[in-house]
Amino acid sequence: MNNRERTLAVLNYERYDRLPLVHFGYWDELLDKWAQEGHLTQEERKQYREGSALDREISRRLGFDFNYQTMFYSNMDLSPLFERKVIEELPNGFTKVLTGYGTYDLVKPGSLDFPPSVDYLLKGRKEWEELYLPKLQFSTERIDWQALEAVKAADSQREYPLGLHCGSLYGNIRNWLTMQGSAYLWADDEALMVEIIDALGQLCYDCLEAILARGNWFDFAHFWEDICFNNGPLVNPRKFREYVGPHYRRITELVNRHGLNIVSLDCDGKIDALVPIWLENGVNTMFPIEVGTWGASIAPWRAAYGRELRGVGGLNKHVFAGDRATVDAEIERLRPLVDLGGYIPCPDHRLPPECKWENLQYYTERMHSVYG
Repeated sequence: MNNRERTLAVLNYERYDRLPLVHFGYWDELLDKWAQEGHLTQEERKQYREGSALDREISRRLGFDFNYQTMFYSNMDLSPLFERKVIEELPNGFTKVLTGYGTYDLVKPGSLDFPPSVDYLLKGRKEWEELYLPKLQFSTERIDWQALEAVKAADSQREYPLGLHCGSLYGNIRNWLTMQGSAYLWADDEALMVEIIDALGQLCYDCLEAILARGNWFDFAHFWEDICFNNGPLVNPRKFREYVGPHYRRITELVNRHGLNIVSLDCDGKIDALVPIWLENGVNTMFPIEVGTWGASIAPWRAAYGRELRGVGGLNKHVFAGDRATVDAEIERLRPLVDLGGYIPCPDHRLPPECKWENLQYYTERMHSVYG
């Protein structure tokens, strides 16, 4: 049984020989640290790309089977992006920058924090129709057909699962408008917000329809959103169900028709209020189940929604900064969740700089011992 087969067996509640060991990639600063410590060469650090052969080699050295973020992407965002430019150098050392999404961010050199957005271009219908809508038109140039042919050619030999990325139906809009701007637009011009949602949903559908018309060489479908924080969603769940839900339904029905029955979604934060909306619209696997201060877990969702809901994630990434006893305790905490079935432990985000190479190796050794 290979890792491709194992993963689908776990998520479909079928028999498997051992649990696949999965991770979610690394912060750049962690890769820098590992290169300084000699775990990677400087050349490997420069060449690292998520989902690449080198990514799989690093996974092997650590004892992981694969990176869940190994996916085929097409361009379902603004195209082209806005030209990034410096607008102003501020006395406090920050720089005001126009980003590719059309937001104005305050960037501080050397900071690891996400730069705050202080303004944005998309204020109303005029900017939407003149600046944004033209950048959301479907074209076959949005798809890397050569890369798709390579996926097709490697399909029979591939032993790891490959996802088909389905884009974002609201997270990208939040990126363009900022959290504050999206809240204002819902209040000031709901019809325009719905039009924006519809345009993005149609673009994602058109890209996926074109890809799947060539054939299906994928193992699961996957969305990205990141539209929650530590207290809940950044969007009204009622509006989300009414206006965004139908686009999920349309896309999940498309991928289901092409044989993809596992549809996962990446959203950080406390997602509880959105889980039933995703589930009723065909998204059946939550990722990365960020533990956070609110203690996210698949267990209460499974109790509420049954075995239709699966999960990948839920492993507190911060334990790898501690000692072996901390890692052992996390493995024990996950045992009853694995016993539920339909669940694969995975660090609940990309691994941060404080993680220790040796702790990750210890984790994978212990998991092999416990689960196969």
